[in-house]
Amino acid sequence: MNFLRSERWSAALLLIAAVVGLVIANLPVGSGLLALRDEHLDLSWIGLDLSAGHWISDGLLAVFFFIVAVELKRELVIGELNSLSKALLPAIAAVGGVVVPAAIFLAFTAGQPTANGWPIPTATDIAFALGVLAMFGRFIPTRVRVFLLALAVLDDLIAILIIAFFFTTDADLAALGFAGIAITAFGAVSRVMKPRSTWILSRRPQWPIVAVLVVLAALAWYFVYQSGVHATIAGVALGLVMARRPAGRAVHGLEPWSNGIILPLFAFSAAMVAVPQVRPSELDPAFWGILVGLPVGKIIGIVIAGALGGLVARRRSDSPITLGDLTVIGALGGIGFTVSLLMNELAFVRHPEVADEGTLAVLLGSGAAMVLSAILVTLRSRQYRASGAHAGVGGAFSR
Repeated sequence: MNFLRSERWSAALLLIAAVVGLVIANLPVGSGLLALRDEHLDLSWIGLDLSAGHWISDGLLAVFFFIVAVELKRELVIGELNSLSKALLPAIAAVGGVVVPAAIFLAFTAGQPTANGWPIPTATDIAFALGVLAMFGRFIPTRVRVFLLALAVLDDLIAILIIAFFFTTDADLAALGFAGIAITAFGAVSRVMKPRSTWILSRRPQWPIVAVLVVLAALAWYFVYQSGVHATIAGVALGLVMARRPAGRAVHGLEPWSNGIILPLFAFSAAMVAVPQVRPSELDPAFWGILVGLPVGKIIGIVIAGALGGLVARRRSDSPITLGDLTVIGALGGIGFTVSLLMNELAFVRHPEVADEGTLAVLLGSGAAMVLSAILVTLRSRQYRASGAHAGVGGAFSR
């Protein structure tokens, strides 16, 4: 299953799943599959009544966000975001990559009821972006991948905060309190799995601890769902509180399942929309805001903010990023896909017809960003190969 940890394979599987979902939804069998996706499994005796699609987006996707949170914590503690000098420029570029796409979306939807969809074009899909870079950027220096990873992680942090604060209404504080207890207990119990803990050194079996962690994680998810906060936030919280070494082992075990099943399943389910039979002029302004915001807004925001941030961070960075590198990173940042699809689902829950158009816009906008970034990454890789600088550092904002 090691191939499922490959950035190239995970990106390819996501793309294939989305394309298959979109195609099937527009075939004669599509209506039946859409009905199956929207069929509810009623577990009212425990307060759960979710459709198959929501079990995927609210349940399984929490595993993906757990992995993202563990990666974020690692970068903050021992990685590329563990100091101000390392985090400053990616943070500035990430903010630019959020503000400009959101502003473009709002310019299209000003005064419209769908203006609350502004978070949709602000996300970056880590798996896709790193996958495209791995496929076409053989000679791109490691520092560019590291910068992209740092930016994407910060971008996902912003997305998590947006989901938590902008898509939560009438939170149940009692349920949140119970969730907090379960999450705290999860973090405490996970420390028993640390390599030098008494339990491990005494060679006791680990499966009872793993079983307790699974139960606590399920309880945390359940109470977060009951609180009114989007249930994937439970995965984020669990990833942040888990002890670092056990969390790393958990991610190693879960990553193939996330890349090979959970994310493709979500992409397939989210992309199952019937193409609206309308003229372009009849599409909701939100469609155009997403379509332009992802490939155009991201590259403009990241390049401008990164260039301005470079004036501040230049002296603090041991590995300066060039303007050409920023352009490549900005194009890759426009691949919103997974998180953008989730944002679209949350933003337009009361406007299903707009949600379908939004899904198409995310797929088309992310597709345009994929093509653009593949071209730019290939050209940049050739430049580094010709100059023989792929193992070097390079000057600040030189071409």
